[in-house]
This record gives sequence, C-alpha cells and structure tokens, in this order.
Amino acid sequence: MRSIGELARASGLTVSALRFYDSAGVLAPALVDPTTGYRWYTGDQVAPARLVAGLRRVGMPVAEIAAALRVGPAQVHRLLDAHLRRLEDGLADARRELSRIRDLIGPEGPAAATRVVLCGADLAAAVDAVRFAVGADPDLPMLAGVLLDVDEDGVRLVATDRHRLAAARAGGRVDGPAARVLAPVAFVDEARALLGAGAGGAAEARLTMDAGTVSLSVAGRTVRADALPYDFPDYRRLPGATPGNRPAHRLTVDAEALRAALTSADAPVVSRRHDGAELAVTVLGPDGRGGVRLLGADELNGREDAFRVGVNGGYLLQALDAAGPGQLLLELDGPIAPLAVRRSDDADAFSVLMPIRL
Repeated sequence: MRSIGELARASGLTVSALRFYDSAGVLAPALVDPTTGYRWYTGDQVAPARLVAGLRRVGMPVAEIAAALRVGPAQVHRLLDAHLRRLEDGLADARRELSRIRDLIGPEGPAAATRVVLCGADLAAAVDAVRFAVGADPDLPMLAGVLLDVDEDGVRLVATDRHRLAAARAGGRVDGPAARVLAPVAFVDEARALLGAGAGGAAEARLTMDAGTVSLSVAGRTVRADALPYDFPDYRRLPGATPGNRPAHRLTVDAEALRAALTSADAPVVSRRHDGAELAVTVLGPDGRGGVRLLGADELNGREDAFRVGVNGGYLLQALDAAGPGQLLLELDGPIAPLAVRRSDDADAFSVLMPIRL
C-alpha cells in the first residue's frame, strides 16, 4: 500500500489534487483508515493516477477524465481526439479575437509585407483545385473570393460557397510574417490567366501581400487588387476538412471510373424536395470491396440502417475534375456528415461536399 504522499510523488499529482479526485469520484483510494482518515492506494493505482495527471495537464474536463479511467483504450483515444479538436477550436477562436483586439488598438508600426516565391505551375494547379467552390451569393460577400493563407513554407488556398469547400496548397519560399488575405475572385481569375501565359506555367511566380493589397508577378507582368475586407470562415472547424479525423469509411476510387458512372445515361439518382423544388440527389455507399457505388431509390427503401450519403452530383463532378485523374480517397462519415474527396498523393488538396438529407 502507498500513502497519499507516496502516490503524489509517483504520479505527479499533488496531495490536494488526489483528495479532489477522490471527492469527485474519479480516483478513490483502496483504503481509508477509519480512525485517522488517511488514504491508502495500491501499486495498481499508480498508472491510473499518472493518466489523470496527464489529462489534468492538458485541461480535460473532470467528467471525461473519470470516463477515461472506466473505458478501454479505443474509447480513450476517441476522448483524446475530441479534446484535441476542442483545444484547436479554442485556439482558433482566441487568434481571431486577438486579431480583432489588435485592429481596435491600431498598428504598432508599418506592417511588414509578406512575399512568397513559388513555381507558377504549382500555384496554377492550386487555383484550379479551388476555383469551382467560390461563392456567388451577393448576400455572402465574405465567400466571393479565395483565402490565401501563408505560413512558413507556402500558401494554402481555400474557397467555399457553404455547399462545398475546396483547399489546395503551393509550397514556396516565404519572406515576411504569416499572412491571411481574402483575394477577390476577379483577381484570382486574372492571376490564373497570367500564370497560364508564363512559359507554360513553369515560370517563377511572386505573390505579395502588403497593407491590405495582394499582387502576383509573373515574367515581368503584375496583377494587383485590394483584399476583401471580410472575415473568411474558419474552414478547419468543418468535419472532413482535417486529415486523420477517422471517418467511418475511407474508400479508394478511380476518378475516371466514378466520373463515367456519374455521367452515364442510366446513372441512378434519388429525387428529393429542397426549398420547394425537386432536386436530383446522387447517393453513394460502400461497395463492400473498399470502393464506392451509386445507389438508386429502390435500394434506400426499408434500409434505414444502411450506410449512405447523398450529395449534389454536379458538385461531385466538379470536385473530381478539380482533383484530376488517378486514385482518389472518398471519406464517408454518416448520412448527415460532409463527404470529403482527397487526392491520395497530396493530403493538402481536398474538397468537402455538404450532404443532402435523404
């Protein structure tokens, strides 16, 4: 048996913390002396106490710490994943709030420009991978552009119209601080035309973000625009937008074969009413061999437990075209979860389609 002080030293918890977790029903001592009230623990309780200490350090709620001691390893991993997502969401919220506070305070001095030198072909491919998802709703001006999110080794491009989202990345040499600019779609189209004109797309491209403007220079020609003055949605919070989120099904498909199935004259579709109009819905489900198949209306009736997801077939075709030929990964995580379309050779290039309720 170990005293509470000995368990504290062995686990990294303080004596007061052990008393708290006892009173909370998380980690009760094996024995409490009825005369002195001293708590005694067995050697087998050292490992659980160390687990509690680790979870406490990362700020996991007490109820979830208690649950982690009662369930198996697989369930503990799911608790850890959920807590990590909460921490990431909280950090993203804090960064946005701090950014707003900095705007209220005003600049501390002239902002440094951010410059990125990239391969023109890589940037052109990234634009092609996201352009189809740019929003066109005049009531949602914050979606009428492409987010350019520069970090230490390149730029990520993201576009969404609420119904689908696309992201891609182009690596490059970065000079200056990390920067995020919402580029107008007109600038994006002009930049793409410039990239296409530059030595077959192989020319060096220079992207510059400075004082609320964004510019791209290729082979001595430059296009420039003012950044859109809106907050772009935090795409990382959308289920399916983060690789490794352990979807229920990760299926390998041949892009050309799936495109052929979708465009076939006898491709099955399901009719559903949406906003008072009939909508043709493409329904996908696993084929039992690691791939995907299209489901017809007759296969949905009486099969409430079957796994399937409905999407806009036209949007899916656009996502396939943006991804290009070859093998793709489709991630299906339930009938009301987004469908993710990923390139098997590039984790940074993906599309996410919002589901249509069946």
